[in-house]
Amino acid sequence: MVLTNTSGGITGGDRFQTNLSINEAACLTVTTQAAERAYRAQPGQLGRVSTNLQVARGARVNWLPQETIFFDGCALRRRLTVEVAEEGSALIVEPLVFGRTAMAERLGNGSFDDRIEIMRGGETIFLDLVMLDGDIASHLRRPAVANGAGAMALIAFVSPSAEAHLESVRDILPKTGGASLLAPGLLVIRLVAADSFCLRKSLIPIIDHLHDDALPRPWII
Repeated sequence: MVLTNTSGGITGGDRFQTNLSINEAACLTVTTQAAERAYRAQPGQLGRVSTNLQVARGARVNWLPQETIFFDGCALRRRLTVEVAEEGSALIVEPLVFGRTAMAERLGNGSFDDRIEIMRGGETIFLDLVMLDGDIASHLRRPAVANGAGAMALIAFVSPSAEAHLESVRDILPKTGGASLLAPGLLVIRLVAADSFCLRKSLIPIIDHLHDDALPRPWII
């Protein structure tokens, strides 16, 4: 499934909501036609994106959107909730790019409020919160935040086979990435990179590995 944003991007006042249910024993891969863009918003306005994924017993979802690119003055609130039944699986990938290096873009001002929650059997097993406000470029330069990186990605793999992939994923990670088994059946990977090109170079082999060498076609067009 390929999601298309016909407006070409997100700005203040926009509202986008996606609700998907994957039935028992089914498998669904979801991606986007192109990179999403979070554009400048008017003062006091906020763009909102809400996604809810429900994965039934024995089913699998591969949530593989292309990167979200942030522009100076953006204001975005994003929520992703994934409910996975017992024996279900989910591969969740969320890449972020804070300005395009080739265009010498800098995020001197912006707002990004992000929440990703994954539940299994009705209990929260993973909760990730990001709040960047003001001079985002300066925040990202801090060693404890991103050490100057302009792009990053979160990958969460919920599967009975998650532990079996830990060492093989670590073997293909760059020096600016890490992988941990946070709970039985939950593998979490984080990457930071100088720009979107470097991020994709590191991210695509991981997606290929966890998605059986089946990278969605829009990623390579």
